[in-house]
Amino acid sequence: MAGSSSTVDLEWKGGLKFTSTDAYGHTLTVNAPEEDGNEYEGSKPGEMMLTSLAGCSGIDVVGILRKQRQDVSAIDIKVTGTQEPNPPWTWTKVHLQYVLRGRGLDRNRVEHAIDLSENSYCSIGATLGGRCVVTSEFRIIEESD
Repeated sequence: MAGSSSTVDLEWKGGLKFTSTDAYGHTLTVNAPEEDGNEYEGSKPGEMMLTSLAGCSGIDVVGILRKQRQDVSAIDIKVTGTQEPNPPWTWTKVHLQYVLRGRGLDRNRVEHAIDLSENSYCSIGATLGGRCVVTSEFRIIEESD
């Protein structure tokens, strides 16, 4: 069975700056400071990995909670990661903190949605999980009428 494939084009813009364009024409800037402390425009690749993990899981969790008819109005995910100090700076630990807002959110359904994302659906988490420990926690904030 063949899997899906994706393509991005990366164009060097000088210095350590690149523009990435996906198959749909969406662009983002990949960059890093030439020296520690220098300003730069865009996101570093490592932070983009954390963003990809949060985005992948967030999409899963929203979709699952909607199917469960949960009245979720917002999800914020903070991701903290730790890398080895030497090249290739492998990620060793990643922790996700989910904050969900809504009305009458069922704690067990939220926990199940996050578990499904982290252990069954999110390709980024599955890829990272092969080399690092991924943990999470969540908090629900009840919204009033």
